[in-house]
Amino acid sequence: MRYRVSLAVMGSFLATAPMAKAQQIGALLTGYEESPSVSTTASGEFTATIAPDGSVITYTETYSGLQAPVTQSHIHVGQLGVNGSVVIFLCQTAANPDPTGLAPQCPQQGTVSGTITTANVIAGATATQQLAAKDLAAVLTAIQAGAAYANVHTNLSPGGEIRGQIRTIAK
Repeated sequence: MRYRVSLAVMGSFLATAPMAKAQQIGALLTGYEESPSVSTTASGEFTATIAPDGSVITYTETYSGLQAPVTQSHIHVGQLGVNGSVVIFLCQTAANPDPTGLAPQCPQQGTVSGTITTANVIAGATATQQLAAKDLAAVLTAIQAGAAYANVHTNLSPGGEIRGQIRTIAK
């Protein structure tokens, strides 16, 4: 009898256990978040959903008003005000191709969307950051710690014209 009661109690806990939810992340991109700051009227927005198991990120990035042709857009690992390693291409151009070949082409303005998996993650160029290729878990850890940003690079601002620190919007 005790065994049945224990099973019933355990079953009720499992039935009411919260289901894992997708996590929403995002960033507003401006020139003043670049390091050093860029005086531009351009703006943008990065939004994404992280799958509950952390294996996939689906994203949309929209930007407009850039002062020069777009060369590329990325996710970097770096805290607010600090430049960090590129780890994921959000879009690419012929002049600046994604080493994985998986990122969509950058529009001059408008919206680009895509899906990120371990295959999209490149090794960080800053050795001390210890960011390995295909380590999506490390990138997600940085994002959840507030230590990642999205930015859009242009010919006039090769270090980035607009940038935004990625934050958790909803869990």
